[in-house]
Parts: sequence; structure tokens; C-alpha cells
Amino acid sequence: MILEVAILFVKNGEEKDFEIASQFISSIQGYLGHSLRKCIEQENKYILLVDWEKLEDHTIGFRQSEHYLEWKKLLHHYYDPFPVVEHFLTILENKNNTQYFI
Repeated sequence: MILEVAILFVKNGEEKDFEIASQFISSIQGYLGHSLRKCIEQENKYILLVDWEKLEDHTIGFRQSEHYLEWKKLLHHYYDPFPVVEHFLTILENKNNTQYFI
């Protein structure tokens, strides 16, 4: 599984409209789910986390689809500056709060 991470800075005053528009994401092959999180300290800062089966599902499957063109039309005008998008592999995951001692 690949995690796409984008830190988004939304133009001041447009946060609520952005939040409504960002609910749109397509179910391209390989899409597993996503979450949008808002920064507590900075009103116009968000982090978008999208899980994909493999990198190409995002970089080719989504980015070259009609769904992406709609996503781009709905959301890209909110960003200032345009976000950097990076992809990550899970090395360690602790979902049950188990403590590890080293």
C-alpha cells in the first residue's frame, strides 16, 4: 500500500468552500480511501492522506483520468501555493497503542 501525502494551503477565507468541494474523489482502480485533516494551529492548512494499492494507481490511473480533470477543476484554484505531493511506504504501524521498548 502507498500513502499519498499532500500538505495544502488554502487561500484565506475559502476554507469552508474548499472543505465542501474536497469531498469529491473518484473510485479509480487502486483507490483504497482518504482523509482530509485540518491544522489546529494554522486555519488555512490541511493535510490530505490518500491510500493507494500501488504508486501507479495515483500517478497514472488517477492523474490521467477524466476524474482527475474534474478534481482539478473543483479544487486547484483554492491552493496558494500549489501543494507538493509525496508518496510513502509503511515501515511500521501501531494501531492498538502497543508500547515498544528498545
